Amino acid sequence: MNKTAIILGATGLTGSILLEKLLNDHRYKSIKLFSRKPIDGLPQKVEQFIGDIIALEQFKKDFTADEVFCCIGTTAKKTPDKQRYKKIDFGIPVTAAKLAKANKIPSYLVISSLGANANSPIFYNKVKGEMEQAVLLEEIKKTHILQPSIIGGHRKETRIGEKIGLIVLQLLQPLFFGSFKKYRITEAEDIAQAMIQLANSKFEKQIITSEKIKEITTKN
Repeated sequence: MNKTAIILGATGLTGSILLEKLLNDHRYKSIKLFSRKPIDGLPQKVEQFIGDIIALEQFKKDFTADEVFCCIGTTAKKTPDKQRYKKIDFGIPVTAAKLAKANKIPSYLVISSLGANANSPIFYNKVKGEMEQAVLLEEIKKTHILQPSIIGGHRKETRIGEKIGLIVLQLLQPLFFGSFKKYRITEAEDIAQAMIQLANSKFEKQIITSEKIKEITTKN
């Protein structure tokens, strides 16, 4: 295959792992990155489009590919302003889906979150749920929404509170079984691998819950 992939959020934890995997995947001849700042040292296989991706519409002409991988996400700590938070966690993924539909990109994969619910009283869960609904309304043929629990992996930036939370969760992992299995830490490595496998599968629209992400990566 000689596919082209778009990645949104390639500088983040999951997005950076996904980028590395696609660079080494012979099925992808080119990768397009849309971000606020460039990544140095990438091979010619990668084309970077730099700008304010909250205004992603400005890139419509260049937003062409076989697949879109949306790994965008922020936190309440990094983005305390709720209006801006929604522009990032809702606005960017939904605009990307609209551009994918307009430019006839047949495959769209996006990271959401465990607990996403448009009717939730919790702001974070509500935004993610609204994002999922808006993405599905675009009716892109292959739409995969992944709902990980807390994402594990080595981050470049230090988040003390999150690091402590992950340590506590790691200690509690053996207690999460049965209906509580979905609360286990979801490794960024598994999310990235699952996204690639889903993009190259025969399956069309589906929501992938946290406990299913690991299962997908162990099938091949």
